[in-house]
Amino acid sequence: MTHSTKRDSWGSKWGFILACIGSAVGMGNIWLFPTRVSKYGGATFLIPYLIFVALIGSTGVIGEMAFGRATRSGPIHAFGEATRLRWGDDRPGKLLGLIPVLGSLALAIGYSVVTGWIFKYTADAVTGSLTGLTDVPAFDAHFGATASANTSWQLIGMVITIVIMAFGIGKGIEKANKIMTPLFFVLFVGLAVYLVTLPGSREGYRYIFVMDPKGLLDPLVWVYALGQAFFSLSIAGNGTLIYGSYLSKDSNIPSDARMVAIFDTVAALLAALVIIPAMAVAGQQLDNSGPGLMFIFLPNVLKDIPGGRLLLIIFFLAVTFAALTSLINLFEAPAATLQELFHLKRPTAVAIIGALGIVVGLAIAPIVSQWMDVCSIYICPLGALLAAVMFFWVCGKDYVLKNVNLSCEKPVGKWFYPTAKYLFCGVTLLVLVLGAVMGGIG
Repeated sequence: MTHSTKRDSWGSKWGFILACIGSAVGMGNIWLFPTRVSKYGGATFLIPYLIFVALIGSTGVIGEMAFGRATRSGPIHAFGEATRLRWGDDRPGKLLGLIPVLGSLALAIGYSVVTGWIFKYTADAVTGSLTGLTDVPAFDAHFGATASANTSWQLIGMVITIVIMAFGIGKGIEKANKIMTPLFFVLFVGLAVYLVTLPGSREGYRYIFVMDPKGLLDPLVWVYALGQAFFSLSIAGNGTLIYGSYLSKDSNIPSDARMVAIFDTVAALLAALVIIPAMAVAGQQLDNSGPGLMFIFLPNVLKDIPGGRLLLIIFFLAVTFAALTSLINLFEAPAATLQELFHLKRPTAVAIIGALGIVVGLAIAPIVSQWMDVCSIYICPLGALLAAVMFFWVCGKDYVLKNVNLSCEKPVGKWFYPTAKYLFCGVTLLVLVLGAVMGGIG
């Protein structure tokens, strides 16, 4: 029996799509994708990346959305329903469902620290204190000071997240994403268009779009393209699944999943079209990734470009929107799970999870990098693999096709089920194994 607690729902198809896009567009798009494009040969990297986005978007994203809608619940009850259908016992599934929920909570807590940094930098960009920094060592020192003592901005980021979530799916998360996700795209498009006009940016564009076929023979290009696509599409057995649980039966999931994959890819490309040309204008090599790129090297470049102060404001404001939409998505699975397990009202569940997020987030701030590594390398791929196995293997073919094709004018092709069951699950296992062996590929 599916979990039958009355659930909130999305007010519109685009509200759901924008929320999923907002959850997928995060720091991976902004501080990792441009570096990977630069390091692994521009368009040479884009080809395997787009192949993997197409594979994951047309199997894994559809699967998590459909699994959530079919069970009308988060991972714990969804996994429980899968094992009940197959073996008549929901307890093993419920126990395994804790893994993606705890993974989502852990990642959200780490993300809250980074979101606090972003709020601080946005404020510093507005006041002009960022443009007053003279060089890379100055930005490095500023980031070090921010990372070691940023309690107030971390709290502000969390309070905003909690307030938005407390209003519910339709009135809170959907409305916030309808504002923040389009604004992210508008601001980044504006930055990209402006950079076209600057001397030196041409070299950056040439690098992005010129391909070296020999690069496709490098296994690392394919490995990192896989990791990038996997994490960029927010596949972890939690956020996409829980957002899917709020969908109505008349939603066309394959169509919605396609839109999410397309716009997430556009966001990643936009980040590359801003960051790589900006570094080219300043004559810099894009050989840094992670927080250093966004908080040290890129601001140092942007401040010297004509209109630098405004560019910094626009950039960090856009990144703020990306961070908040992702943070909301990550906290949703544990908050909804608390509602389901203890039949709490939504504001109460959100307040409990939010308070936990604040306390633990402030405690782990000094080790947030290591914390995020553990989450992204081990817990998230494991959650994604469990969700895929539960839906495509345990629930069985008839259940999968019935729920994926629900309200589709044209059913998915015969390729879908074997591709999802074998290829997508295999790729997810590969991400988990490679991440563990290599210390992270996303």
